[in-house]
Amino acid sequence: MNRYDPIIRRAFLAGAILWAALLLCAPALVGAAGGSSSLVALAIYTGCSAICHQRPERSFQLFGHQMPVCARCTGIYVGAAIAAIVVAAMPAAVRPVATNARKKIWTVALASVLPSLATLIYEWTTGDMPSNWTRAAAGFPIGAVVSWLVLRIH
Repeated sequence: MNRYDPIIRRAFLAGAILWAALLLCAPALVGAAGGSSSLVALAIYTGCSAICHQRPERSFQLFGHQMPVCARCTGIYVGAAIAAIVVAAMPAAVRPVATNARKKIWTVALASVLPSLATLIYEWTTGDMPSNWTRAAAGFPIGAVVSWLVLRIH
């Protein structure tokens, strides 16, 4: 184990939780009185525009405002935060241990993408857009698996 691994894991845990919290709080900051809140909201929404399409019909609305990322991205980031908390809270003796077998890791990673892929195929073949809750639920496993991969014990 690399001597920086615990630091990286703690930073990832804090980052995943902070990022999900910022995404959930950003809509409240849009409507908040005061210049600094508006500037923070502007920074969050602008930053998120580089990673997400931010289409209104594909995004949740909170506090009367659109979230800074779409429902699928919300699911990914919330999944990462929740899984990070769960894995970090587990006693080391019962944490999911990953072997270094690349094939197993790739299988799990690819399996996490299947729900989102299914929603895309459904949409492309029927022309009907799945609900935001369906899209968020489909993204959740991606974030959860990424957290597990970062926080796993070798």
